[in-house]
Amino acid sequence: MCGELYNCKDPAVWKSVFALYGDVVEAKTTASKGGKARKLAALDKWYQEELPGAVCSRAEKYLTHAELIQLMEWKLTRGKFRPTLQQMVMSNSSDTVEACTRKAFKLLPDISAAITEISKLKAVGPATASAVLVAGVPQEAAFMADEAVESIPGLVPIKYTLKHYILYLDKVRECAKQLNKNDLVKDWTPHRIEQCLWTWAVAQRIKPSLLKGITLHQNRTVDKEKVMAARPVKRQKTQ
Repeated sequence: MCGELYNCKDPAVWKSVFALYGDVVEAKTTASKGGKARKLAALDKWYQEELPGAVCSRAEKYLTHAELIQLMEWKLTRGKFRPTLQQMVMSNSSDTVEACTRKAFKLLPDISAAITEISKLKAVGPATASAVLVAGVPQEAAFMADEAVESIPGLVPIKYTLKHYILYLDKVRECAKQLNKNDLVKDWTPHRIEQCLWTWAVAQRIKPSLLKGITLHQNRTVDKEKVMAARPVKRQKTQ
């Protein structure tokens, strides 16, 4: 249900959902068909752990040509697979990819300018550009995953435009700000919020049992069996 997790203000609930991220990635990998789809777990580990380490270790942040290609593979494997985009992104030259992404990171904190710069690359739109920024500044950007966008009230239907991305990012940032007010650790970032929204939405679709017992509101848990059992049974009319 749209807004179900997004409207929750309890950091403990969000932490419970975030803890399931890896399990949901594995579940999606198992449920997916085809060789490429089964690579999701490995690709996601690379994107979430290895790529940020590589980008942030450089004197100036940027992505290489090979990293952009692999990032696109991760994005398409995790979402809707479009082979033509994979081929098109490969046509960018190495120099252009490095120069463009380097300039984009320098344009921060102007997210709009950074997204616009990265979107100059072939086959790269705001969604892919947001994934590039997350690799270097997860505290400022959030990946524009369909499932995360659809989980926020007022953002459906999705438009893959800079304007729609900024609307989405503003709502994600506001959510992170609210959770940090209620959390002593205060480690909520836009990227972490996006991961939670994705986890919640995908788990509900492919393996809702993972969410069993997570309370969103008072006296409300994600337990479909209990919900069904609590519903009144319609009496059939006697003939």
